[in-house]
Amino acid sequence: MIRRLYDWTMGLASSRHAMWALAAVAFVESSVFPIPPDVLMIPMVLAAREKAFQIALVSTLASVLGGCLGYAIGYGFMDAIGQPILEFYGKADKFDELAARFNDWGGWAVLIAGVTPFPYKVITIFSGATQLSLPLFLGVSVLARALRFFIVAGLLWKFGAPIRDFIERRLGLVFTVFVVGLAGGFYLLRYL
Repeated sequence: MIRRLYDWTMGLASSRHAMWALAAVAFVESSVFPIPPDVLMIPMVLAAREKAFQIALVSTLASVLGGCLGYAIGYGFMDAIGQPILEFYGKADKFDELAARFNDWGGWAVLIAGVTPFPYKVITIFSGATQLSLPLFLGVSVLARALRFFIVAGLLWKFGAPIRDFIERRLGLVFTVFVVGLAGGFYLLRYL
């Protein structure tokens, strides 16, 4: 099934409706869809490098709007479905503890999920479920998603097809190492 979704998504990249398809994929990927918008974005930028930053902007805006849908899902369904299940199992107080801890560090979680291969949709939904500050969620989401999509677009704009393999295979690792180093640096500054 994932392969069929991937092939379908790749077919969209060459259609005349590619920009709308990219917006739709970036939107739904932030809350439910398993295929990242990069799958559309990369061939689109390679086909029209002069539109690289326009493509990155569409990806960013649609992804953040989709993140808002994920937040709303978490916010709405936690009360209706999640809370009764937690209460049935006697774990409602544990969720409150986890939510408090998450909200202390939630901005970091959104940043990490927004730029690394970790599924951003998980954090968008969990942010709503824990009622993470919406302005914080939006601000960090815009920063993280713009960082991710504009770096990819910039690399493709500058280097073209030769950088594609690096982006597809190693950029997630580079982002992960960067975020871990950044978080580690802040941790050291705070506690040393």
